[in-house]
Amino acid sequence: MNERYEKLMPHFAQILQLADAVIITDEQHIICCVNRAYERITGYTNEEVVGRKAGILRTKHTPLETYKLMHESLSSGLPWSGIFTNRKRSGELWHSSITITPYEIGQQIYYVGVFRNLEELQRGYYLDEQRVGNLQGSLLKVLAISCEIRDPGIENHLIRVQSLTELLVHRYVEQFRLALPAAYILQIINGSILHDIGKSAIPEGILYKPGSLAPYERTIIEMHPHIGVDILDKINGELDDELFEHEISVAKNIILHHHERWDGTGYPLRLKQLDIPLEARIVTVVDVYDALTTKRPYKEKWTPKAAIEWLLEQKGKQFDPDLVDAFVSLYEDGLLD
Repeated sequence: MNERYEKLMPHFAQILQLADAVIITDEQHIICCVNRAYERITGYTNEEVVGRKAGILRTKHTPLETYKLMHESLSSGLPWSGIFTNRKRSGELWHSSITITPYEIGQQIYYVGVFRNLEELQRGYYLDEQRVGNLQGSLLKVLAISCEIRDPGIENHLIRVQSLTELLVHRYVEQFRLALPAAYILQIINGSILHDIGKSAIPEGILYKPGSLAPYERTIIEMHPHIGVDILDKINGELDDELFEHEISVAKNIILHHHERWDGTGYPLRLKQLDIPLEARIVTVVDVYDALTTKRPYKEKWTPKAAIEWLLEQKGKQFDPDLVDAFVSLYEDGLLD
């Protein structure tokens, strides 16, 4: 340890005695010293890391947004807490909850980071938000496709609806400068693939019937949103998991309300305008667009231009006007090909 860092030891001696891993850096994020817990967890000795950038443990598994928020807080002189997925000297990944606090010593700023190694928690386990989102998305995709396996073409429809939902929700947020939580946006994208899960209980003779439906057949078709919600409720009941129930609440809104209309003439509850959850209004637009532009046994496909013209015609009737505008802008930018 060089002379500069030795002078800092009296200021940080007690902090370095903590049972959790501690790392101290200067204002340029150069490591000044670490404690024994840090050495034990990471496999790096104090001598190996002093003078090196704190990012030596960094991996691509920590979202860039996390680093952005950290730098914004620290540059403002504020402490910051978050989750990192780092890599040990051995190459093994490790997850940690970290709090970084700025300290001023002799007009110089230092950062003290205290890590809690999440793998060493006595109970439970930890998954970072990105991994949770990926797992949720994969599970919901499997569930949706499994329920619709009798129709080989439906898988492509579900995946297209999900891709279009992702495009639309991001364009809508950007165009109208909304501050929607990232977790909510991900729940909309993941949940969109389940929108028609209730159709798995509808007889094929009705579901794929060419031509118009009889009144009783229309009534049966309009039951599928309630059936879809019932399917998710049954799964949740088996799991008895409060976290899962919270995560699928957005998906349930999509399933139940994606056939509601902006003017209140939709089904099953005849909700109108902003009473319809945003996630359902988004999926309504992309579901209709994909249905129109896809050939099915009972219909020919429309051109994208014709489908866009239909959306514009139904703007303020079937669809949220702002969402139609956002979707049309995607078409104009050539992103719907």
